[in-house]
Amino acid sequence: MSRQIFVGLMTEGNTDNRFLESIVKKTFDEIGFECNGDVETYVRFISIDKTGLGFVEQVLASSKKGIEEFGIMILCIHSDADSYNDLNTFQNKIIPAKNEINQQDENEYCKIITAIVPVQMLEAWMLADKELLKIEIGTNKTDTELGINRNPERISDPKTLIEEAIRIARIALTQRRRKELTINELYLPVGQKITIERLDTLPSFLKFKEAIRDAYRNLNYMQ
Repeated sequence: MSRQIFVGLMTEGNTDNRFLESIVKKTFDEIGFECNGDVETYVRFISIDKTGLGFVEQVLASSKKGIEEFGIMILCIHSDADSYNDLNTFQNKIIPAKNEINQQDENEYCKIITAIVPVQMLEAWMLADKELLKIEIGTNKTDTELGINRNPERISDPKTLIEEAIRIARIALTQRRRKELTINELYLPVGQKITIERLDTLPSFLKFKEAIRDAYRNLNYMQ
């Protein structure tokens, strides 16, 4: 009989959950094969009112709501690094949030926290599979023509880069075939279709996978 894992997801932006929800599920499922026995994963996006709340307060609110409404056992918290490394985000956001959670009542708060910290921005993960991205944009232009022929985690503003790639791709189409397309329409399909194998090329994603292993160990599902 398989054991069930209920995972909560707190994201930085309003659209980030469209991309991350499927990825979190796929990644927990993959790491679950390393556990002792079968594991069945359920992921739920935790929506809270962030008005006036700092990052640590948002984590506390999501942890509490996740326990109360969904019985979550693990909470994934997302925050972009907005830099070439994740040091500042871990020091000023992730670690303080974990420290604060550790002081709370385990009956009221989910205390197993797993960090998702893309280097630069979440959109860098979208660039891990450039062929998939081009299919979703609807173009056969080369990476160089679209300006996406670089290491995703070395691009300072990957979101703007993708938006520019969309613009370049749409210009090449005839007026009849051209239609409006925004990056917001790409988060869900790319998140659903991108493979773990492609994401494994990004060090920040590999760090997320290790954090999942730590979460499973905290649940005694893995040695």
